[in-house]
Amino acid sequence: MSSDALSSATPTPLPTIVLVGNPNVGKSLVLNVLSERYAAEVSNFPGTTVSLSQVALPQRGVRLMDSPGVYSLSRLNEEEQVTEQALGQAQLVLNVVAAPTLERDLFLTQQLLDWGYNLLVLLNQSDELPALGLPPVNTALLSDRLGGVPVLACSAMQHTGLGDGFWEALHTALATPTQGARTPNLPAAATLHTVELEEPAQRLRIFGQRRIYLKQQLAGVVPSAASTQPSSSAAQRSAWDKLTLHPFWGLLLLLWVLIALYQVMGIWVAGDVVNLLETAFLTYLQPFITGLVGGVASPLGAAKNVVFTVLAGDYGLFTLTPRYLFCVVAPLILAFNLCMTLLEDSGYLPRLAVLMDAFLRRLGLNGRAVLPFLLGFGCVTMAGISTRMLTSARERTIASVLLAVSIPCSAQMAVILGLMGVAGGVKGWLFFVGILLVVFTGLGSLLNRLLPGSSTPLVMSLPPLRAPQWGNAWAKSSRRSWNFLLEALPIFAVGSLCIGVAEVSGLLAWLTHAVSGAVWAVLHLPAKASGALLMGMIRRDFGLAGFYAMRHELSALQLLVVLVVMTLFVPCSAAIAVFYKERGWREGTAILVLSWVLAFGVGALVFRALNGWY
Repeated sequence: MSSDALSSATPTPLPTIVLVGNPNVGKSLVLNVLSERYAAEVSNFPGTTVSLSQVALPQRGVRLMDSPGVYSLSRLNEEEQVTEQALGQAQLVLNVVAAPTLERDLFLTQQLLDWGYNLLVLLNQSDELPALGLPPVNTALLSDRLGGVPVLACSAMQHTGLGDGFWEALHTALATPTQGARTPNLPAAATLHTVELEEPAQRLRIFGQRRIYLKQQLAGVVPSAASTQPSSSAAQRSAWDKLTLHPFWGLLLLLWVLIALYQVMGIWVAGDVVNLLETAFLTYLQPFITGLVGGVASPLGAAKNVVFTVLAGDYGLFTLTPRYLFCVVAPLILAFNLCMTLLEDSGYLPRLAVLMDAFLRRLGLNGRAVLPFLLGFGCVTMAGISTRMLTSARERTIASVLLAVSIPCSAQMAVILGLMGVAGGVKGWLFFVGILLVVFTGLGSLLNRLLPGSSTPLVMSLPPLRAPQWGNAWAKSSRRSWNFLLEALPIFAVGSLCIGVAEVSGLLAWLTHAVSGAVWAVLHLPAKASGALLMGMIRRDFGLAGFYAMRHELSALQLLVVLVVMTLFVPCSAAIAVFYKERGWREGTAILVLSWVLAFGVGALVFRALNGWY
């Protein structure tokens, strides 16, 4: 939402409060708690919030704007550039810092004071201090050392410290701005801003000067863990930290996490829940729909069969679309989003980035690329946009290619999970994952050798491991799932309608016959499979829906070939548009052609290699 739209929607312009802070301090969660709704994505991984999220609160008399997590302001990456743009609109900066890492986080606070911004400092994660063996931060003393800037303690996770007292302090800070204590012997704020952004040598000198001053000011304010006795929970967290980052035990833990995800999504949800919903739909709803459509279409004479086929046939608008979306995709996407949210909010995903950094370096990337790949399992379109967080154009190219050809989105995963029981179960999973890993690593290694340059080093902080709150996780995952269904419903509806029209007009039969020979020769799939492949050109998951409908007509090996081909196949039209926009028409076209060649080439090899004994 633009600022103009917000201004026109309210009688008077609302003052803008910009939330600024380091990655992993909980800014987005603070925004959600203050707005009493999930206005933005919440993640423990740096770079999740690349664009600005904002919400108008007329009842509070303010507009809140989130910003990407940054450690400083120096225009070194897109996050810092976006944050600087947001600060240009701020009447007050709500500087969110993490109480357990106060000394590190306050460097940004001091830079904001040096640049002349009006601040309110919010010490989030204050509830974490006792578990770490640390006493509460002396907020009054910290406020005094910062030159009178108001400092409040809170816990967004526990919803404490963000009530009426917070709002009173915020409006007081808006009405009576505090300049705060600037680092001595620095140029005036306007001049300093220009020097730090445009003169790298001066920026390094100023950074060092600022750190020395801040360390002096924080003497006696920031407690030391050495002066207190760590709690048993702190010792447990330290042990878990070591476990998650260990090169052997960390990979073993990752394997356990993947097995648990398969048990939840592949067995319980894809098996039990989906079967229950499909049985209910086929038993109660589909007969009602076909009877209703048949009754409405019966007076139409010769057009009766055409209308019935388009609306209630095998690919009918009112039969296939609701059955596939709400009985198969919806429960699996909700389960997937909930599992991913729990892993995000627990702090495990950043540790996974560190763990996978060495492997990704072999592909010309670094651990930060874990985020686009994980987002790709949710939505390849969104993941394509998130490649902007990678440092170099070379890394963005490699990540985009790997996303397009080897990462199945959540909608695809929904059908893959449903089909895998027929495609070989555990054996099918081992082959499927193994094939994708070979393609992923082989293609990444090849691109790393062919493209000039090298990967950049991974620099990031790790948030504390914590037990995620089920209420927060459910609210976020259900909103993600609902937004996906709202976006997917019209696409599937139009797709069903187009396929129904193509079926009754004979176009689908003609196209199916035209490509069936090649499909049989290359992939050894029956003629009926050609129609599903054609549907996959609209959306891969829509094509998989066609294969799901004929799953009992194909052998386990044929289904495995289908899953491999449709995963390596062209992404959905929205993802293609994003790749063209982000990488240009040459790279976009190259990605498109490469996906076709890999899909059918690997599919052909899989069938010929496994035929006779799979």
